[in-house]
Amino acid sequence: MIQPFAVTLCASVLCAQGALHYGKREVLVPMRDGTRLFTVIYAPREKGRSLPILLNRTPYGVAPYGPNAYPEELGPSPRFQREGFIFVYQDVRGRMMSGGRFTDLTPHKPRDIDESTDTFDTIQWLLANVPRNNGRVGQWGTSYPGFYAAAGMLDAHPALKAVSPQAPILDWFQGDDFHRNGALWLAHLFNFIVWFGAPRSGPTSAPGAPFSHGTSDGYAFFLGLGPLANANERHFHGGLPFWNEVMAHGNYDEYWKQRNLRPHLQDVKPAVLTVGGWFDAENLFGSLQLFKTLRAQSPTTDTRLVMGPWHHGQWEGDPGEGLGDVRFGSKTSVFFQEEILFPFFMQHLKGAGEAGLPRAMIFNTGVNRWRRLDAWPPETAATRVFFRPGGGLGSATDGGGFDEFVSDPAKPVPFFYGLATGMPVEYMTADQRFVANRPDVLVYRGEPLQEDLTVAGPIRVHLEVSTSGTDADWVVKVVDVYPDDMPDPQAKISGDPLEPPVNRFAGYQQLVRGEVMRGKFRRSLEIPEPFLPGQQTLVEWPLNDVCHTFKKGHRLMVQLQSSWFPLMDRNPQVFMDIYGAKPEDFQKATHRVFLGAKGSFLELPVLK
Repeated sequence: MIQPFAVTLCASVLCAQGALHYGKREVLVPMRDGTRLFTVIYAPREKGRSLPILLNRTPYGVAPYGPNAYPEELGPSPRFQREGFIFVYQDVRGRMMSGGRFTDLTPHKPRDIDESTDTFDTIQWLLANVPRNNGRVGQWGTSYPGFYAAAGMLDAHPALKAVSPQAPILDWFQGDDFHRNGALWLAHLFNFIVWFGAPRSGPTSAPGAPFSHGTSDGYAFFLGLGPLANANERHFHGGLPFWNEVMAHGNYDEYWKQRNLRPHLQDVKPAVLTVGGWFDAENLFGSLQLFKTLRAQSPTTDTRLVMGPWHHGQWEGDPGEGLGDVRFGSKTSVFFQEEILFPFFMQHLKGAGEAGLPRAMIFNTGVNRWRRLDAWPPETAATRVFFRPGGGLGSATDGGGFDEFVSDPAKPVPFFYGLATGMPVEYMTADQRFVANRPDVLVYRGEPLQEDLTVAGPIRVHLEVSTSGTDADWVVKVVDVYPDDMPDPQAKISGDPLEPPVNRFAGYQQLVRGEVMRGKFRRSLEIPEPFLPGQQTLVEWPLNDVCHTFKKGHRLMVQLQSSWFPLMDRNPQVFMDIYGAKPEDFQKATHRVFLGAKGSFLELPVLK
């Protein structure tokens, strides 16, 4: 989750050219139910021109608090501060200095109090009480503030002209932050909930202190934790309300459905610029689903999509030149800030002419280029690649049979090659060779490509499987295998003339997309269903979209496994409420993956 902007104390805020000085006001803005929300207003001291308002609503605190304390920067990027806007930051209901009761991912309740009404009432007050505003308001936010931006555009105030939800949360059970198709994103939830979830109020720059694991080895820590029930017994002691809520709602029940914003994305009036990152380990799902849902349910909305090669929020303060070992060939974040985000708000808030943005501005990883597209996903040809006997991957074959492996919850497959107690952003592009030789990881590798293969859109997984247990997780990783003679422009010279340079990229197995389906939810997230031991069963689902070119000479690889630890929690491989599992419930199981023309395959959306 994106934390609040960096804090520094000074007497005024200067833009890079020193042209604008900002004054600061701290106010309590009344809502329709009498609750007052703590709000900070930064306005240029210069007089004579009316300016639009840019609003950011956050649960992370609007520090630095105090009338003479200022942040280092204002707005979505330095360009906005130099141009001149009125910037408004607000503690949402029940957080930090605001009154009321905080609710995690507040359900949208038409004709009742929710984040939409709080946004409406805030804008109404700002228009009447902030001098020299031009009557136009924009809203933006990344991660949790991205949720508040998306909620604010529902039943929007007429003055709200443009909104940019960036990596927004839309659905915490199916695909954002804490679950993937019902599987718990263990390390992320555990660490985040300690930092964020304890009840807090008052002026502070961060919600809480990080959890102290007592080790840098997250794999050992979470394996030693045992069943999830031990988290409360050993560490939380019932004091983290949201952890308790998660543990009480193991299926997609009303609790989670109420926190799904997608059904309410209808008749949206403001222009919308949705932003996401292809390597966002937290809210890639939210970015893609917000855009797709608006196109389907609110077709008259001026909605546009930007997908860059970024981890979570990387486009805000990092140049965006690479992630981990993978390079992107340019300062992609700077391009986004200067050529996309700034023109979008200038058009809608200052009437500065058309921004000239396409429906979808998409970064094509693998070849490192931006694509201007009229639609997302674009028109593609569905191409099936089958898992073949002997670890091959390609066109259909008459051969059949199956591959099998033993999944042992006591020895789950790690998700990262290094020591980590959290969720390192680099795992989304990391070299997968560190698990390729494990007996509980099946590997299917295609032949070297004779020409570039560009995949654009959701990859669909079609698995024909069986298990000796009654539940199983199915993790599919799509990997780009670099040639063995791939040059490394950053090869490290050892200094020993007899020792060749270290080439990281020779045979590098770059993760392009990895997703899980918790087997009991294969037909419905609401109604789990056991496997019948030994019976062949279809498990299929779409992976989150990609826009990636597997270049000529590279290979397409699929790795298939049943654990990914401690990224996600362990499955006992027994049909049950996993959150209530005991140590004796965790059992080894033998999983089979069926092959050939009537077996397992991926359906790739190949760009024409």
